[in-house]
Amino acid sequence: MRPALADKAELRVLAKSCARVLVVTGSSGGHIFPALSFIDTLKEKQKNSDVLLVIPSGSIKAGILTDSCRIEYISISPIRLSLEFRNLAAIFGFLKGSLESLILLLKFRPEIVVGFGSLNCIPLVLLARLFRIKTLIHEQNVIPGRANRLLARFSDRIAISFPETRDYLKVNPKRIVLTGNPIRRGLKRIDKGIALSFFGFDAGKLTVLVAGGSQGSHRINMSFLKAVSMISGACRMQVIHLTGVNDYDILNKGYGGINTKAKLFTFLKEMQYAYSAADLVISRAGATTVSELISFRLPAIVVPYPFAYKHQLSNAQVLERMGTAIIINDNELDADILRPTLLNFMDNPRKIDLMRSRYDGVCVPDANTLLLDAAIS
Repeated sequence: MRPALADKAELRVLAKSCARVLVVTGSSGGHIFPALSFIDTLKEKQKNSDVLLVIPSGSIKAGILTDSCRIEYISISPIRLSLEFRNLAAIFGFLKGSLESLILLLKFRPEIVVGFGSLNCIPLVLLARLFRIKTLIHEQNVIPGRANRLLARFSDRIAISFPETRDYLKVNPKRIVLTGNPIRRGLKRIDKGIALSFFGFDAGKLTVLVAGGSQGSHRINMSFLKAVSMISGACRMQVIHLTGVNDYDILNKGYGGINTKAKLFTFLKEMQYAYSAADLVISRAGATTVSELISFRLPAIVVPYPFAYKHQLSNAQVLERMGTAIIINDNELDADILRPTLLNFMDNPRKIDLMRSRYDGVCVPDANTLLLDAAIS
């Protein structure tokens, strides 16, 4: 995709208006962050737009949501294929959420419904179709989730983040548009020296960013800590570690006994500093993370989340095929695997440069503008 497409799309966005937009998304960061980025872009381009964000009740942490639109909650929780009481309660919650969705749709009367995946998108997108309201869904992963596979049959347009996703959607190709995955608008590359100073780090050392997703990853956390403790000369490395809430104390104590400068965060809002400072990232392979790695041209060791294995493995393979990432399966990850991998990067600084150079020629479209254009065109 050529960069010029984004410029043309931006002109179309500025020439049109879309007054009432209902955005519905799931509760995970992989769903919510692209949705918020879409909303911010819409409000920036069309300040008079009226936007309603709909999310599952009781599932979003304070400080993540935007203040640029109204927010409503619906009572939908995951449904499993079992006859457990919890599942029966979830089915009741889905029916209740469907009724709540109908009420929201009738009260807000949107001109378009934009869905970012997950179960709670289903009622609103299907009801919008019933009332002949325009619909658009966005798929963040290479392999579409079950909700989007269903909704693709009924949506006016399907926006995808990776070209490979076309093969999984049994719909008219003309309804599919490749936009990329919107990342937060604040995630802009900054000068590396400024980024290192933000963490109190030194130039010339291997800077590693460890991030196990919004909740953190106990397996990645413990394997990395043990691997670093086994490396003599670990002082040549400095670490930004996003621990999640549960492992912060044990990691904070563990780093105290290692000769490695480390900055620990349960959650870091200013991720642009972490990405700009990092030479190497160790992370899961969620769609948002993969998109951010591509945007910042970062070499990575990726560990696909085992409970979303097919989705995350396919995302990780996008990076592997480019030569910008090494994949380690979750059940194979331990200190004995990670230690020599880290040593290889420490002892061969040109390896980082080579992997980063594999991003040369990779076009990173303006996903925010392209997705907005897909919504209003």
